[in-house]
Amino acid sequence: MKEIKNKFDFKNVIIVSFAHLVHDVYSAFLAISIFLAGMLDVARRIPALLNPLIGIIADKMCVRYFIIITPVITTISMSLLGISQNYAVLFILVFVSGLASAFFHVPGPVMIKYFSHNRLGKGMSFYMLGGEIARTLGPLVILGAVSLWGLEGTYKLIPFGLFASVIVYLKLRKVTIVRDYDEKQHSGIKKTFVTMLPFFIALTGIIFFRSAMKSALTIYLPTYLTDKGSSLWMAGISLSILQLTGAVGTYFAGTFSDKIGRKKILLIISIINPVLMWLFVNIQGAFTLPILIITGFFLFTTGPVVLALVHDFDSKHMSFINGVYMTINFVFSSVMTLLVGIAADKLGLELTYNITAYVSFLAIPFVFMIKDNK
Repeated sequence: MKEIKNKFDFKNVIIVSFAHLVHDVYSAFLAISIFLAGMLDVARRIPALLNPLIGIIADKMCVRYFIIITPVITTISMSLLGISQNYAVLFILVFVSGLASAFFHVPGPVMIKYFSHNRLGKGMSFYMLGGEIARTLGPLVILGAVSLWGLEGTYKLIPFGLFASVIVYLKLRKVTIVRDYDEKQHSGIKKTFVTMLPFFIALTGIIFFRSAMKSALTIYLPTYLTDKGSSLWMAGISLSILQLTGAVGTYFAGTFSDKIGRKKILLIISIINPVLMWLFVNIQGAFTLPILIITGFFLFTTGPVVLALVHDFDSKHMSFINGVYMTINFVFSSVMTLLVGIAADKLGLELTYNITAYVSFLAIPFVFMIKDNK
């Protein structure tokens, strides 16, 4: 078996990031509203509540199997949505893809950790970049497939996903992870959770308050710009601009955190983001697009930095720890998204956007609660 040496393994980081891209491209097919995405999206998200349990399972197994197999399951289940005959089948297929997604995303960063070593932030940047690109490509791929073959022809996308999974299998099949921790220094799952509770509380605050402006921008941006008098063309491409510049920011954020520290980069992001949001809301005209571009660059940068922070810990329960983090991220970002939606309905988008800028500043005290393991 091929072991990973104590250096940044660029090739395998790229392979896992590529697997992330392939998996999330097919997951993004649900963006098409024709699939009654309301309850189906709930079906896809339910398995996220099982992340800590999935982490416990992953910690007892070879994580490369999850990275190899889950994209295949997601590829097949999501590509079959178009030929499903009833809503029950759709629900089952989406639930299966959600389960596969959880089994991919919980151990995925753990594998990146052991490939990246002392350049963990850089590794997480590549991993997150794969996911960001997938969210952009997924809706385009499924729209293209429906245009070419009709809704019933989406199953024809299966070979592409399977081919990509074969590539991942061929590259990772002989790789084994050397978990270089001292067994005597590591305790059981319960004690690990209790020990890390202050860290999880700090993460909860950061995720919750930062989700305010992130959810406002990613969900309501085209509507907001249209209400402010922007052209339909500008409103239409605004979200793509935000996501594209966000992908660039994602790439650089983790790498910089390797150089100057996770806590410092998180503090910088937590100060800059609300200021940019306030400028975007209150300065109109020719400055709108440049501010949007800079805002997008910083908006998604927290992802790889927080992932690197989580995996700076050395534990035999890393998948469990990552599972807890993912559950926190899912639950509290969902709650904030709901609150932003209610505020938008009751107060209007412009006031809501201003409020989210100020609310995002509340993440800063929680950043100071974090001990920078770097």
